[in-house]
Amino acid sequence: MLRYCVTALCFALSVQPVFAHEFWISPDRYQISPGEQVATSFRVGENLKGAAFSYIERNATRFDLVRGDVVVPVAARSGDNPAFEGALEDEGLWIVVHETGDSTLTYSEAAKFEAFVAHKAFADTLAAHAARGLPEAGFKESYRRFAKALIAVGDGAGQDRPVGLRTEIVALANPYTDDLGAGLPVQVLFENEPRANAQVELFAKDPSGVVTVTLHQTDEDGIARLPVLPGTEYLVDAVKMVALDNDDPEAGPVWKSLWAALTFKTP
Repeated sequence: MLRYCVTALCFALSVQPVFAHEFWISPDRYQISPGEQVATSFRVGENLKGAAFSYIERNATRFDLVRGDVVVPVAARSGDNPAFEGALEDEGLWIVVHETGDSTLTYSEAAKFEAFVAHKAFADTLAAHAARGLPEAGFKESYRRFAKALIAVGDGAGQDRPVGLRTEIVALANPYTDDLGAGLPVQVLFENEPRANAQVELFAKDPSGVVTVTLHQTDEDGIARLPVLPGTEYLVDAVKMVALDNDDPEAGPVWKSLWAALTFKTP
């Protein structure tokens, strides 16, 4: 029987999002029998609450199903909602992988950028922004999403692994089969290297639908140990801000945010 970390803080602070909309992959079930159907939706929102969005080919860079070393591209069509619906035949741990294309937003108010930077703990971004001579408002940010979801088929045996996304979160234990008494360790990667001192946001939806949010930080190896409880759906989120080689707001985006997400549900 799995044991779980019941220390709700574990270097965490309860938080409420200030300015953020997460993107995640939402399966209708996280544990199925071999050959059973599963539907996975793309969602955008806050606190694990958000509308399901259709798969749009022009906005997608990658959509795969991964089990071990096997990578199966999803044959999705524009307009599919759920984005994937089908049977998973082989037993084990399946990783659903999706990378979006680039989107752009404009900060019309300085306060929104400041709130976002503060919430995501980008300590040096405001100083770097000023040093580049950029305006406090009226500039653009490009962003891209990198999402994964873990689904257990049958015994769910197997391990999450890096799948080659520019930034991603890797579960270093299997949430369906391993002892989680000391929490679930995850590693945050950027360009295949560990992200030290990165903020990790953990959204937890309990069986009654109540969502709690805690903040965590990775160590020098990019690893954070997350407290988990049984019967709970989780979204793990980590964002990287990158300065673009453009200091002219009229010419296009000046920053790029890269959003990594991982979803799973403990038995």
